[in-house]
Amino acid sequence: MKRVSGTSTLTQDSPRLTGKELRKHASRESHADWTPGPDRDPVRILLDQGEKRVQDLLPIRYGRMSASPFAFYRGGAAIMAADLAPTPNTGVRVQACGDAHISNFGGYAAPDRRLVFDLNDFDETLPAPWEWDVKRMAASAVIAARENGAGKKAARKIVLAGIAQYRDVMRRLAGLSYLDVWYARLDVEELAEILENAHGADAGINLRRDIAKASRKDSRRARRKLTEETSAGEPRFASRPPLLVPASELAASLGVTDTDAIRELLEGLLTQYANTLPPDRQHLFGHYRFVDLARKVVGVGSVGTRAWVLLFISNRRKDPLVLQVKEAQASVLAPYAGASKFRLQGRRVVEGQRLTQAASDLFLGWVRAQGPDGEVRDFYVRQLWDGKLSIDIDSLDEGGLSEYVRACAGALALAHARTGDRVAIAEYLGKNDSFDKAIAEFSLRYAKQNKQDFEAFTAEIEAGRIDATPGI
Repeated sequence: MKRVSGTSTLTQDSPRLTGKELRKHASRESHADWTPGPDRDPVRILLDQGEKRVQDLLPIRYGRMSASPFAFYRGGAAIMAADLAPTPNTGVRVQACGDAHISNFGGYAAPDRRLVFDLNDFDETLPAPWEWDVKRMAASAVIAARENGAGKKAARKIVLAGIAQYRDVMRRLAGLSYLDVWYARLDVEELAEILENAHGADAGINLRRDIAKASRKDSRRARRKLTEETSAGEPRFASRPPLLVPASELAASLGVTDTDAIRELLEGLLTQYANTLPPDRQHLFGHYRFVDLARKVVGVGSVGTRAWVLLFISNRRKDPLVLQVKEAQASVLAPYAGASKFRLQGRRVVEGQRLTQAASDLFLGWVRAQGPDGEVRDFYVRQLWDGKLSIDIDSLDEGGLSEYVRACAGALALAHARTGDRVAIAEYLGKNDSFDKAIAEFSLRYAKQNKQDFEAFTAEIEAGRIDATPGI
């Protein structure tokens, strides 16, 4: 297990290395290298990761990962973290996403209610080399392109366009003030305009349709989709196992019948959570009363971690607030980049998200709870579906995927510029495409490796050594 060396996240007061000095740490061309280690065992990494998860949900996780090489890649952040640890890096750190594949970018509603395009998954966030995020994103672009029918040349062209965008955006940001970088963001409406300007009016039609759909995703929609009315007219989460299971059913299956004790525990946890919010958000949250909670299966890589949805109703208007409470385990980067400075993993996620995103959820917070099994676990809290916009990557043609990857790369550059030494990174990248070509070569090699890993994984399923339930 190899840890990276290098500086911690740099500030404007830190001594700065020049681009030429950084190239002595790792030449730009060296990033093309990828050779699997002799003891590499990706399936074992997945199985070890599953030991700390809800066991009856693991077949769903493995079933979802078995759908395609890209689905496997999405669930394999721990595999790639181990693979990236020994690769060359400059020693410059940022607040890394830790799982920056292209499906973890998208739109969401900022507090001003405009849709922002940005990274939207921070389960693995940690200070780490900026190159790790870039390689995770770039390899995912190749894998997605290949699944969409693109040949190697076309996939390489898509990655080159994305990394060129990362480099160009980083170089532009290097010339801005700290405040300008902090205020910068990409609104989804701006992204639609970029598509239309580059490819004609028809190019933005689907995105504008998705924008309209995402603007309707809020707590009211979550209430309609996920709850049922009781005879007393009070909403409760519907029972749709295994993906949505009300807490009352889970408690009964565990033999827990003391509902008063459960409610007292929940009230204590909600107080703990509220204390992690700024005072103005505490005031807002105080207008809602807790109604119900349920376990909800989410994502691909997250399946098996404990995830809940909580329903609140406002005291006067009876309008809903639906929060997601998601388990936060140690980042997959931690064995290689070092442990988080935050004792609570939920706080690690929230603080990393607030640092990295151009705008963040009003209700971001964290909580630590003890489960029925006596284990203490960390969670982070956010709104469910608040303006969430996910791009259907499978439907994108070569030009559409190229533009989407460029958008992801620009958002990633902004995230890195906010939390690392953007001037040093920009100087290291330089004006030519040496770095772009190296990352494209790495991505093609790693996509091939991912396919081999996927085939080894599905072979274990077919042999009956891994229990997987596809199609859920």
